[in-house]
Amino acid sequence: MAMHEAVLLRRRGAEQRNLKAYVASGGLAALAKARAIGPEETVRILTDSGLVGRGGAAFPAGRKWESVRTAKDPIRYVVLNTDESEPGTFKDRVMIESDPFMVLEGLLIACYAVSATGAYIYVRGEYGRVADLLQQSLRELQQAGHLEGIEPQGRPLRVEIRRGGGAYICGEETALFRSIEGYRGEPMAKPPFPTVAGLFRKPTVVNNVETIANVPDIIAFGAKALRSRGTERSPGTKLFSVSGHVARPDTYEVPFGTPLSELLQMAGGEADLQAVLMGGAAGTFVFPKDFDLALSYEGVAERHTTLGSGAVIAFNRQTNLWQVAERLGRFFAHESCGQCVPCRVGTRRQHEMLATLAAGRGQGDERGLLLRLSQVMTDASICGLGQTAATAVRSLMDAESAGLLAH
Repeated sequence: MAMHEAVLLRRRGAEQRNLKAYVASGGLAALAKARAIGPEETVRILTDSGLVGRGGAAFPAGRKWESVRTAKDPIRYVVLNTDESEPGTFKDRVMIESDPFMVLEGLLIACYAVSATGAYIYVRGEYGRVADLLQQSLRELQQAGHLEGIEPQGRPLRVEIRRGGGAYICGEETALFRSIEGYRGEPMAKPPFPTVAGLFRKPTVVNNVETIANVPDIIAFGAKALRSRGTERSPGTKLFSVSGHVARPDTYEVPFGTPLSELLQMAGGEADLQAVLMGGAAGTFVFPKDFDLALSYEGVAERHTTLGSGAVIAFNRQTNLWQVAERLGRFFAHESCGQCVPCRVGTRRQHEMLATLAAGRGQGDERGLLLRLSQVMTDASICGLGQTAATAVRSLMDAESAGLLAH
């Protein structure tokens, strides 16, 4: 089993998380370089690095920044999505607790690069410690004058921390905007996309914590810093939240392209596993025959699965996966915002059928109904919640047909 050098988590375990210690370890050099080379060159370096969003969508970060940087509207925002509500995902929390200043430096570089007039950090409601740590670190940066000269009009950059209300849907960017604006968190139809009409209907960059945490090293050391690890199409490293039936549940950082089996070995849990749920509740089940899959965007695409939010949940052979699916169905039925009928009604009907199957009371037609229902939710739901609420269920039915389930 290979040992991998930590990049994003290299300061993990450090006793001091104050600004002085961060600067002493090379922190804020990237922000200084960005100021020296200017917004256009900063965005070019980011684009050349090949960084894509780590929240699940894998959209090129440089393209997003460039779209907002060149927007005609002078009022622009950057939003740091810290609403880590995907079940089984905790990497962003670990990232902030390990290195809050690295995350905030990435945010300030983003604001400078797109000439943002304001920034918001949207923190999951249950992450009280994370919100406090970010507020304390932000205060240190402000007192040291590092928020000066970033806002294009010469005013100190305004960065606000907003606490979420515990709604899964607010991890979706447009629902997140609505929540920040003081409205019920419901997704909005796209287009227009956030880079055109986002927060307060202004051009907005939205990045998640892991994405932003990659920015300082890319700017400080150049585009090749990211491309020196991983694969050509998936450069850099990836944080994975590994949990379930493993001996060492934790957040692990590995280069893209690392086999899933190696990640499971690092966590001490490959021997008696029946399946792994990749990507959280909205992901897919993967079985031992595919444990050799490469953890890269192209690797998972070949096996028809997903990296998603980086959640890897392991289940041993004693687990009834239909009971797991019932819990997933209950979760989505509870978390649906209710705005559109395919999701509001579909998730409830799905949960009812999954509860029947988990209890062993199926009448024989539930699986066919589930397949047809999943197609309707995928095709007709407004946002990703309804569109992916049946993804794990479909993968489970495929596995059952192939005789891969232990129960």
